[in-house]
Amino acid sequence: MDRDGGWRAAQVPAAARRVLIVTDAWRPQTNGVVRTLEALGRELERRSIEVRYLTPERFWTLPVPTYPEIRLSLATQSSVAAFIDGVAPQHIHIATEGPLGLQARQYCLDRGLAFTTSFHTRFPEYLAARVPVHPDWSYGYFRWFHEPAVRTLVPTPSLLAELSLRGLDNLVLWSRGVDASRFAPGPKSRFLDLAGPHLLYVGRIAAEKSVEDFLRLDHPGTKIVVGDGPDRAALERDYPEAVFLGYQFGEELAALYRSADVFVFPSRTDTFGNVVIEALASGLPVAAYPVTGPKDILAGTQAGALDDDLGAAVARALTLSRQAARRLGESFTYAASASQFLMALAPVGQMVSQLAHAG
Repeated sequence: MDRDGGWRAAQVPAAARRVLIVTDAWRPQTNGVVRTLEALGRELERRSIEVRYLTPERFWTLPVPTYPEIRLSLATQSSVAAFIDGVAPQHIHIATEGPLGLQARQYCLDRGLAFTTSFHTRFPEYLAARVPVHPDWSYGYFRWFHEPAVRTLVPTPSLLAELSLRGLDNLVLWSRGVDASRFAPGPKSRFLDLAGPHLLYVGRIAAEKSVEDFLRLDHPGTKIVVGDGPDRAALERDYPEAVFLGYQFGEELAALYRSADVFVFPSRTDTFGNVVIEALASGLPVAAYPVTGPKDILAGTQAGALDDDLGAAVARALTLSRQAARRLGESFTYAASASQFLMALAPVGQMVSQLAHAG
């Protein structure tokens, strides 16, 4: 099966001309959900499909306690309904399970409209890392949220299997893509004054990302952390030998990838890992735990090393081929990802037709 799950762009329904994507995750957040939805919109618009977003930008917001970069919208049901009415979408996709997602879900149910959803983030595990709430309790809410959707899109086969066991239905794959022209191999232009090998992490610096597993490694060289988050100050204090660079974007981020010797992905809770395929496309082998996301991308390849001993994974990744990493990375395309997304969409009138048929 191809990376697009066996679907071809030529099979995408011609009726898909106006798509509304509802998301609680949006700029100025810097995360995989936002990057995925922005890249999806650009690819769909290249296919002459109009994409509209309903995001917290339109409403007053409040920061999430202990995680202020994530803000929750204070939208009313009437304001959400007015926006969706004005867009008059042919397809509605609800990307997140937050306040806006709830309002859009209710809008569709009140009107008998079909919609799709997606599962991006393990919020039950993220919540459990901060407060004593067992993930099983939170997954009850997720089952309820996604149950009316015609389809729920998930990024990897192993996550699909896991969510199915947790009682979620109508699951389909929606993989991810990378800009292989931006993230590409090239000369080492950074870290020249730091002891090698250069071990790189890119992502949020938060409890659920297990960044400390990376920083604890007893391995020669220099550990470099790119990103920010609520745990940064404490980790900078506890690991002064590591180099913390904060958020980096564009060409600077691409230069950091291509200048490193191995990419270390210590998270055990990600559903995919966009940064993994950015690193691979840059010709950078990856070291990770054998968990959902990394194992779906790396298992059976010579582009990365998976091991429950992260240090062993790093040691092996340092011996792997940068050319193999590049080949694997560039196999994840935005075109294939967008085709999967389009094939999963449901016309808004589908639910009305089903209800009429049932009557």
